[in-house]
Amino acid sequence: MKSLYHQAEFLTSAFSMSQLIADEGLEIAFAGRSNAGKSSAINCLTQQKNLCKTSKTPGRTQLINFFKLDEQHRLVDLPGYGYAKVPPKMRAHWNQVLSRYLIERQSLYGLVIVVDIRRGLTDLDWGLIDLVDINLPVHILLTKADKMKKSARLKMIETTRQQLKNEGISVSAFSAMNRLGMDQLIQTCNQLLQIENPNEAEKKS
Repeated sequence: MKSLYHQAEFLTSAFSMSQLIADEGLEIAFAGRSNAGKSSAINCLTQQKNLCKTSKTPGRTQLINFFKLDEQHRLVDLPGYGYAKVPPKMRAHWNQVLSRYLIERQSLYGLVIVVDIRRGLTDLDWGLIDLVDINLPVHILLTKADKMKKSARLKMIETTRQQLKNEGISVSAFSAMNRLGMDQLIQTCNQLLQIENPNEAEKKS
């Protein structure tokens, strides 16, 4: 059986609030610093290499990109933040659009903040966490986990959890290179999108 995530297809891109698709159903958004591995994580989750355009050049994602899973569920790829070469005017525009999207969007049921495990949480990541506050479930996805030895990786996961222990935010490590942490990412996305775990569904039947 084909996974719900594997059938993801591009819906539309939006530059402004007026271009967003209808605010209905359920969606989760992926956000993070430029070049943190956000697009690669979505491509790995959906098993589609080119669903999200990836680039070694930071700041490639310039639009809010919507991907349809089924009639009720969507994934959303948000523009990367923190890239210094983005013109100030463009940066100001995105700050305003993203803030409004994250605060006002009724169909947004969760936010996955993608963080390079080698860098840890930055001030910009904390700013995003503070913005959504307790109004939106947040998961921290520590990407590029294959770049660390297991002991260092586990230490970083625990350190991040301790930093967030008063925030009620979950944390997991992930690698798009070797799919480390894929099952946990799927489980997290299922919870945020209120998709029943296949194993649980089998128990009920």
